[in-house]
Amino acid sequence: MKFLISQLSYLLGQQKARRNLKALFKYLVFLTVIVFVYAAVFHWIMALVERQEHSFMTGIYWTLTVMSTLGFGDITFHSDVGRAFSILVLMSGIVLLLIVLPFTFIRYFYAPWLEAQLRVKAPRQVPQDTRDHVIICHRETVAQSFIKKLKVMDIPYYVIEPDTAEAADLHEEGISVVTGEIDSSATFQALRACHARMVLANLDDATNTNITLTVRENAPRVPLVAFVESIDSIDILELAGATRVLPLKQILGEHLANRVNAENANVHVIGTFKNLLIAEFPIHKTPLAGKTIRESGLRRATGVNVVGIWVRGSIKPVSPDTVLEDYSVPVIVGSARQIEEIEAFLVIYNTNPNPVLVLGGGNVGCATARALKEKGVPVHVIERDPAAADRISGIADRIFVGDAADRNVLMEAGLEGAPSIVITTNNDAINIYLSVYCRRLSPEMRIVSRITHERNLEAIHRAGADFVLSYTSLGAELISSILQDRELVMLGEGVDVFMLKIPKPLIGKTVGASEIGSRTGLSVIAIQKGGEIIPNPPPDAVLEEGVELLLIGTTEQRQIFNEKFR
Repeated sequence: MKFLISQLSYLLGQQKARRNLKALFKYLVFLTVIVFVYAAVFHWIMALVERQEHSFMTGIYWTLTVMSTLGFGDITFHSDVGRAFSILVLMSGIVLLLIVLPFTFIRYFYAPWLEAQLRVKAPRQVPQDTRDHVIICHRETVAQSFIKKLKVMDIPYYVIEPDTAEAADLHEEGISVVTGEIDSSATFQALRACHARMVLANLDDATNTNITLTVRENAPRVPLVAFVESIDSIDILELAGATRVLPLKQILGEHLANRVNAENANVHVIGTFKNLLIAEFPIHKTPLAGKTIRESGLRRATGVNVVGIWVRGSIKPVSPDTVLEDYSVPVIVGSARQIEEIEAFLVIYNTNPNPVLVLGGGNVGCATARALKEKGVPVHVIERDPAAADRISGIADRIFVGDAADRNVLMEAGLEGAPSIVITTNNDAINIYLSVYCRRLSPEMRIVSRITHERNLEAIHRAGADFVLSYTSLGAELISSILQDRELVMLGEGVDVFMLKIPKPLIGKTVGASEIGSRTGLSVIAIQKGGEIIPNPPPDAVLEEGVELLLIGTTEQRQIFNEKFR
């Protein structure tokens, strides 16, 4: 009853709904007048032509049975005038009762009623005891990936959805949502923004600025992370009060540039944990190719530990007998000094002074070229749009205007001798096509590519890409690292580094007996015991109470870990 009353109050409280009900009422009045007119004519014909007497109710009864096409036949006309009138009543009844009335009822009452039901279901505020939650201003692709991580970390969140019908649908799907205007102080008050753990402003630059100013009215100290499309808007958002401003396309380009092999072989540091560095390096054209990890002597010579190995887009667990193939990329953990020793060992190998080739001169391609130039790496860019080519002309060494799928353009740009190629277009199908094409033309070149949709990850790796990163995954991982106040560790698409406390079922067991790898697919790369970090712990290392695990794996594998050892 309470729900019904709330629906009626919402329905009657809307100006448009009141107009609809008024229109429906007018039609019903018109229909009633028609019925009474037909009943009066019925009595007139029956009395003057048919010489019959009937009650007033009989006239109403006859009119409704004929208009509704029921036609019981118990009261009939025998004259041509009466039958002609019956035809008129029948035809008008078909139109007014069987066609117009249902559509009028649905249009002016039933549809608004259903909409009122949906709108009443959409939450308009969070519970009064809500705190330490994350407020997400728009449910786009990055936010959807971020929400998956929040669920795994068991952190409450709420998405703002201005459309109440859409908010009701999201609520039915199990998404924590609140309906309200994105630039309204009342919305953020209803969301208890002053008690939030973070606010994520993830719309366009102008809207994000408005959101930032609105949030600061209600929650001056809450951390606010804002996305930015244009580099020029960073200062504006910071002045508005944003805690962190993330130019994601710029950051994506820089991360793609960090995975490029150019000139000499080198170590790519991909993250830090405490005093440890997590890095990777290519085996291609080094003396390590074809050796096992034990035979390589890396740990004995430098002290670094190989904790995983990239094989065509998948990170695999390792053992001392794992063979380092020519196309493998080991993931290592060590101190800054140890990483420098590996760098000194690699610097004389895989020398290729030719320019790196960047396909696409958009925001990501421009950021990639700029990052490579800052490292002193020569860059050639292929861009189809002359206007975009002009924007990047001051960054790249040479610009080639043309289609990247044109063999002549690729060869002129230096594909045959390039150490690496970076594919930066925002069309996954084109990136997959170019990966296949470039792999066929230059089998030994390292291919680094971006993707837009995670569903295309497996396809682009099959196409020949060595390293793939998406705007969505990078954005979600970057926000997660800010939320947890830790350094960003971006191993690759779909692979994360987790820091987890030892669950009770594993206390007292050894690393080997825990079967974490076989049961979840996660790789244990280090354990932290007090202030001491033990990288690549041996199988007989005991997992004592208070120990924390540093793991590599996917979000899905972490979810399995939570379910298996909860």
